[in-house]
Amino acid sequence: MDVLTENFSLYGKGFLGTLALTVYASVLALVLGFLMASFRVAPVGSLRVLGTVWVTVLRNTPLTLLFFAVLLGLPRFGLVLPFQVFAVLALGCYTSAFICEVLRSGINTVPTGQGEAARTLGMSFRQSLGSVVLPQAFRSVIPPVGSTLIALAKNSAIAGAFSVTELLGTYKTLNELGYSIIWSFVWIAVGYLIITLSISALFTVLEKRWGVAR
Repeated sequence: MDVLTENFSLYGKGFLGTLALTVYASVLALVLGFLMASFRVAPVGSLRVLGTVWVTVLRNTPLTLLFFAVLLGLPRFGLVLPFQVFAVLALGCYTSAFICEVLRSGINTVPTGQGEAARTLGMSFRQSLGSVVLPQAFRSVIPPVGSTLIALAKNSAIAGAFSVTELLGTYKTLNELGYSIIWSFVWIAVGYLIITLSISALFTVLEKRWGVAR
C-alpha cells in the first residue's frame, strides 16, 4: 500500500489523464464513427469511397505509427496543439474506424423495408438514416460499441510515450524513486480496471434499457 499512499497525487494525476483521454477520444470516435458509417451506406459514390478509404487506412495502420504521424507530422504543417489534443485525435480517429464497422454491421441488420418505407413517406436519405435506421442499428450494437471503447481506454497507454500525462506513464517516476515495479504496476492495473469496468457497467445499463432482446 505504501506505493499508492505515498504517491496518491501522482497516481491521481495519471488516472485523471487517462480518464480525460478516454472520454474525449470516445466522443470523437463515436461522432466520426457515425459519420463514416453514414458515408459507407450513402447513395453518393464519392462518400462511400471516402468512408471505405478512412476505414481501410486506419484499421490497417498500427496505432503507434498513427501517434507518430499525428504528434510529429501535423506540427510540420503548422498545426501546433497540446500533446494531449494530438493524442485525442490519434485515439479518436483510430477507434472511429472500428466504431464505423460495428455500426455498419448494425445497419445491415435493419430490414431494407424500413428504409424503403421511410423514403415512401417522403423522407430524404439523411432523415431516414438518422430517424429510422441508425436508432434501430445502435440498439443491436451496444455491446460491441462498449467493447471497442474499452479497447480505446487500454490503447490510451500508448500516449504516455509521447509526453502525455496518463496512468501507465507513472511507473517511470515510481521506478526512479525506487519503488517496487511490481506493486507500481499492480496499482496502475487497478486504475485501468476502474475505468474499463465503469465503461462496461455503463453499456450493460444501456443494453438492458435499449438493447435488442435475444
